[in-house]
Amino acid sequence: MRYAEETPPAQAITEVTARVEDRFCTLRWRWPDGVQAVCIHKGTAEGPGRGELPPSGMKLYTREEYKANNGYRDRMDDIGLVVYTIYARINDNGETLLIRQPDRANEITVSAGKARIYYSVSQKKTIFGKQKTVHMTITAEVPVPKDVLCYVKKRGGYPASREDGVLFPFVQDFAAGRNALPPIEIGKEDFVRIFFTDGRRYGQYYELVPE
Repeated sequence: MRYAEETPPAQAITEVTARVEDRFCTLRWRWPDGVQAVCIHKGTAEGPGRGELPPSGMKLYTREEYKANNGYRDRMDDIGLVVYTIYARINDNGETLLIRQPDRANEITVSAGKARIYYSVSQKKTIFGKQKTVHMTITAEVPVPKDVLCYVKKRGGYPASREDGVLFPFVQDFAAGRNALPPIEIGKEDFVRIFFTDGRRYGQYYELVPE
């Protein structure tokens, strides 16, 4: 199976729409005349080089199945942005070809929603001590890589952003569920808050919620 080197307009997939409800996505599109099956690829918006080689793990879906189900229905267990690409599947002299569309009219990007990350920061100080102990807890709905989050320490008040103080990375990934982090010692006038390392990027996939 390979891509067709040219894309005949009469064999192009068009008018792709998506509807997400109860963690299921229903895709619909306009079928080209004579095309009886498609291959559907599901990937992330940041996936590598789409359109270079036939992606693995595609779903073969026939015109009859489409009519019976009034579209293509897929369970969304992902988070963030999901890209569906629908390739018309044809036979040419006994060879199976997928119709590649440079205009990407056969693609649609769908938001699968955000996973929530709950966090808490508590501190304990002694009356005469020069330091205080900070306890941080991360409770995540899904596993979260350590690079997603950081904590920032600021003297004299809570930091307003990751640039407002001294930034510290986390050293291990967070499992789904409750993660109680080892306590840290900071100065008596220092304060700590947790942030995304890249709000624009990771804000598409996660929601950071204080407990």
